[in-house]
Amino acid sequence: MKLATFALLASFTLVSACSILPKSEPSDVYRLPSAQSSVSASHGTPQRWSLRLTKPQASEALNSPKIAVIPQGDLISSYTASRWSDPAPVLLRNRLLDGFQRDGRVPLLSTDDSNFQADLELGGSLQAFQTEYQGTAASVVVRLDALLVRGYDQRILASRRFEVRQPLGDVKVPAVVAGFGQASDQLTAQVVAWTVEQGQKVALKANTGPL
Repeated sequence: MKLATFALLASFTLVSACSILPKSEPSDVYRLPSAQSSVSASHGTPQRWSLRLTKPQASEALNSPKIAVIPQGDLISSYTASRWSDPAPVLLRNRLLDGFQRDGRVPLLSTDDSNFQADLELGGSLQAFQTEYQGTAASVVVRLDALLVRGYDQRILASRRFEVRQPLGDVKVPAVVAGFGQASDQLTAQVVAWTVEQGQKVALKANTGPL
């Protein structure tokens, strides 16, 4: 009898506890919009060297599916009930991969999701992937400190900061997401052109042999 009473009380306590827990709000999950025409097929000579794209390092605030926004000063927040399909570094790496594939000059591509070796690796640090407000004006800001390193010994061969600011006429989340797509397209075009240029220089020094 005592055992049955204890079980009944325990189940009542569990149900009561569940009933007072806050319910999580459903989130709208956004992917980065498909690439537009910023990077198109190039008519340049296909390169013989291979390239591995790695996820850029990022702060805890950016290494997350949350859609980051800086409403004022140094306050970092995120849009309510909305998130990315993947953390920002993964989104940008995948956009860069798509950009290189569209460009076509570096056909030997892989990512850090695989264990393939490559002549060169492109990585770095994602410093900004957020919406920023200046008064009532808002812009999407994407900033990447890119590093091009040699694959077999991780020696840094080249580095450069890339930054794109895409003004927003509409600050509702779907329009903000579209702004992230446009900014990522612009940055991708710049990174692809720079990487190909640097890779050609490295290959030339190596006499088109192993890098």
